[in-house]
Amino acid sequence: MKKLSFIFIFLLLIPLAVVSQETETDTEPQKEVDKPERATFESSYIIDNPTDVLSIKNTLEVHMAHRFGVVNSGTNDLIGIWAPANIRIALSYALHDRLTIGFGTSKFNRLQDFNWKVALLRQTRSGRIPVNVTYYGNFVIDARGKENFLVEQHRYSYFNQLIISRRFNSKLSLQGAASVSHYNLVPQQMRNDVVAMSLGGRYKVSSQTSILVDYTQPFIHHLDGSEFDMDPEAGFSVGVEFRTSSHAFQLFLSNYQGIVPQQNIMFNQNNFFEGDFLIGFNITRLYNF
Repeated sequence: MKKLSFIFIFLLLIPLAVVSQETETDTEPQKEVDKPERATFESSYIIDNPTDVLSIKNTLEVHMAHRFGVVNSGTNDLIGIWAPANIRIALSYALHDRLTIGFGTSKFNRLQDFNWKVALLRQTRSGRIPVNVTYYGNFVIDARGKENFLVEQHRYSYFNQLIISRRFNSKLSLQGAASVSHYNLVPQQMRNDVVAMSLGGRYKVSSQTSILVDYTQPFIHHLDGSEFDMDPEAGFSVGVEFRTSSHAFQLFLSNYQGIVPQQNIMFNQNNFFEGDFLIGFNITRLYNF
């Protein structure tokens, strides 16, 4: 009888123990989720260079870039507006929040570029990860006539870039990038590869308006014996950006007339500080599916 009483009391106490354990568990502090920091920049480009920005999954980005002629051309072309202009129209699609692929076509040299961008690390709000690390690459085909090339492979060029960026606060964001450009075919006495470093920044002056600065320094000296000085000039750009929920519009001055990165880094002969700059603009439109 005593055993039955003991078993009966034990069975009555089990629910109380379970309730007590659940109450203790419920009162334990919940761990805060370490969220990614807000976007470092407003657009996937900071004038001439890619940024760390990737759209959310299933987003289509339409990008149009336009470069007028050089202002200091010595001809009557209305500050480059009447001069030959370079244009690039491109589409990119976010397969994942951390992976975007795209395609673009440019007017000068009929360049067809296939590009991709991968987010390797994302800055967190807690500061546990202090920076963003992003990889950008492309493969470009020069689509001009066969008479310009001895073999098909001479049409190809490649660009690889590692971008490190940080959002310091709601107004200031900076990025630095190291890149390698390669051309299968270059003029005689030129090297096929060039390493470059880029620095860029954004400072917001209002909720929708920002000041942009972009600088690229190539590190190369071409082989002696060239008839002309073919060493590329550094790139410098400064402009403003206007942003809405789905649009970004950039208006700027730059000494880069090319739009594909390796074309600028390898062949640019304009010196911004000697007056060889041009007016340009970029327009970005996002479509979410």
